[in-house]
Amino acid sequence: MIALALALVLSSATAGLEHAVWLGIVELPGGTNLEFSVELEKDSGTISIPMQNAKDLPLSDVSVTDKALKFSIRSAGAVWEMVVSDDGKSATGVLKQGGEFKTTMKRLAAGETAVKELKRPQEPKPPFPYASVEVTFENQAAGGATLAGTLCVPSGNGPFPCVVMVTGSGPQNRDEALLGHRPFLVIADHLARHGIAVLRYDDRGVGASTGSFSGATSDDFAEDALAALEFLKSRKEVDAKRIGIVGHSEGGVIAPICAARSKDVAFIVLLAGTGMRGAELLPLQTKLISMAAGVPAAEAELQAKESAEVFAMMVAGKSDAELKEAIRAAAMRQLKVDPETKDAGEEELGKKADAVVAEQAAMVLSPWFKLFIVMDPRENLEKVVCPVLAVNGEKDLQVPPKENLSRIEKTLKDVGNKDVTIIEFPGLNHLFQACKTGSPSEYAEIEETFSPVALEAVTSWIRKRTGLD
Repeated sequence: MIALALALVLSSATAGLEHAVWLGIVELPGGTNLEFSVELEKDSGTISIPMQNAKDLPLSDVSVTDKALKFSIRSAGAVWEMVVSDDGKSATGVLKQGGEFKTTMKRLAAGETAVKELKRPQEPKPPFPYASVEVTFENQAAGGATLAGTLCVPSGNGPFPCVVMVTGSGPQNRDEALLGHRPFLVIADHLARHGIAVLRYDDRGVGASTGSFSGATSDDFAEDALAALEFLKSRKEVDAKRIGIVGHSEGGVIAPICAARSKDVAFIVLLAGTGMRGAELLPLQTKLISMAAGVPAAEAELQAKESAEVFAMMVAGKSDAELKEAIRAAAMRQLKVDPETKDAGEEELGKKADAVVAEQAAMVLSPWFKLFIVMDPRENLEKVVCPVLAVNGEKDLQVPPKENLSRIEKTLKDVGNKDVTIIEFPGLNHLFQACKTGSPSEYAEIEETFSPVALEAVTSWIRKRTGLD
């Protein structure tokens, strides 16, 4: 799962812009709309993004004219560039952040309400029947990066069994906050209320953690998780022999890496973990999400096929130059059938294809992506001897359950693991929310953060494996 961090460039159009409030919408892939509001002064401003639990974050590089708006959050590496309408009441443009995302904005009149608060009924509210301790620990393998997190300790007499929580793909904070949801906060609260200690931490380079996220791979993040386990072994509140790892999405790939490397991992829980290479998973994911968004099956199939061809080249060890050429060729084929570009000249199509290569190559050729595409999770699963719980939602379009759960189960049982539990929850999506279609476009709209049925199943399984039941 990839979270979007935001930086804005905004502009405003009419006189009296010393104080203006704008309501905006960014169109994200998969049909998701990200709402935000900005409040601008003459040379400063703030932004609020409910889906990211961000409120009144300070802006940088604010530039306001009667024709254009610009502003940024430098640390997020993202920029909005907007053109203001003649009447100064609206603006259109793009968010630039690893690509370009269409953005529309409306200037609010006095008394109009900005972005509404999202309803998240599962968010835990104090007082809590457990202690929350702010902690830090180091991973020397990451150049001495200091990882910061929260350790939830149940009430009563310890030492307690404990889980290390590992986030999905992209830079994530300790709550795995995305689209207004904080699933790791909800999960940690539930586990701590049922006698299980929980450590969740900000990814390296995110939140209060130091180090660099850029350039790191799943192997590196596994070392972070193992550093968390070593830290927990030193805590008197934690039973060193009952520490497990709970990973979501990419975290469900990292947990088996940890269990394969360390006998100290007592159990692992894979929340929508994968059982196939990224080279096989991503084309399937793309096809399913595209079809859920209304793309004709034949077109979605073609897109998936072209992606699969590029990924197969990566598995085969082709050079970066060969991969770029393949991306360009695929872009040209799509541009020539796209209704908006099919009538353009060869030179114009070539320029557009070059732009696609420049945009996509940075991601496709990154160390993280290369490893994700090539690595077969089953190679680590074959080395896992501790108890394993692998769960998916029936309507998960990002990690389709039937294809992945079956491979996870077969791999583990073929090597003789005697404690393997597989559950496919009806009606749940990749975030384990009760949903209609499973499309990522629904994630933000759904009030539920994590299905109580799935929460109870995971908690019950951990309690039994750690002797609490």
